[in-house]
Amino acid sequence: MVLIDIKHGDKQLDRKNRYMDITQWVNRELVIGGRTVSNRLALAPMAVLGNVALRSIIADHGGCGLQFMEMCNARAVPHENRHMSMTFKWRDEELPYLVCQLFGSEPDTLARAAARVEKEGFFGVDLNFGCSVAAICKKNCGAALMKDPDLAGRIVSAVRKAVSIPVFAKFRTGWTPDPGPAVDLARRFEYMGADALVFHPRVSPDRRGRAPLWDHIRRVKEAVSIPVFGNGNVFDSEDAVKMFETTGCDGVAIGRMAVVRPWIFAVMARGFVPDAQICERYAHDLLDRLLAHFEPHIAVKTFKKTALYYSANFTFGQSIWPALIKGDTPSQIRENIRRLFKGNPLIAQSPNRNMMI
Repeated sequence: MVLIDIKHGDKQLDRKNRYMDITQWVNRELVIGGRTVSNRLALAPMAVLGNVALRSIIADHGGCGLQFMEMCNARAVPHENRHMSMTFKWRDEELPYLVCQLFGSEPDTLARAAARVEKEGFFGVDLNFGCSVAAICKKNCGAALMKDPDLAGRIVSAVRKAVSIPVFAKFRTGWTPDPGPAVDLARRFEYMGADALVFHPRVSPDRRGRAPLWDHIRRVKEAVSIPVFGNGNVFDSEDAVKMFETTGCDGVAIGRMAVVRPWIFAVMARGFVPDAQICERYAHDLLDRLLAHFEPHIAVKTFKKTALYYSANFTFGQSIWPALIKGDTPSQIRENIRRLFKGNPLIAQSPNRNMMI
């Protein structure tokens, strides 16, 4: 049993009751913008990887309070066809806990997109101020907006005025290691109407070569009164406990590890114990669900992007990954999966983090 010191949690709890099983902390409700979330775990927003197929697998395992979609272009969303779109795609049954993430740089455009999101029935809308991919930043979107706090604040304000659903802001430390600008931005986001923050404590140019500075999460949390989800390098229950204890965050947003092992939320929230066949089922299930939602060539392409993370499950994952992505048709991918498990591959107790780039 993993125990957690809840000194940052409910202030009414006395010392003798300060320690609880992690599942008890995870399963405490959280109110965001007047709406209740069932627990403290969230699927972090991820481009491509956080697609409708993966989200459905996570939902079937259970334990995830909120799920964030892939980034959606705010210019396209107002007239996007959900059945044809690559990113603005969802299952109706996930809307009560689904947050649509938008990127853009024009307040009015983001406000119109957010209005469409609310009309469709999403739990909330998330504004991306954290993506550091060059193609996004060159459009003055994502992390580039952290260089213009006034514009970032106007975006939050415009969206807040356009919708009544919860408004989230996802952002990073900034463009230098100094957490000061992120703390100031967190205060600005709250003042402009954000209901919750998702904070990833890495410098924007960094991808994942350096460890996230969790102390920056603490500083952001101490600066605002709205809920803060910490994000970055949570790979198991112990990591979630450590993040909560050292930062005081209200929830934990899990990204890459949810792609590697989508049952991680169930492990934390309800003590789920995976069986020996779970990795094999996951591979076939993911391919099936991608094919159910996307054209075959897109499904195969997306499976291949996921395969690097999936392969981190195995002791010899770096040799498994190239064999798993050979071919360009669903039948070839399916045969790769069958061939892999005929060889009884060794599953690592802890995934290979070097593959989770």
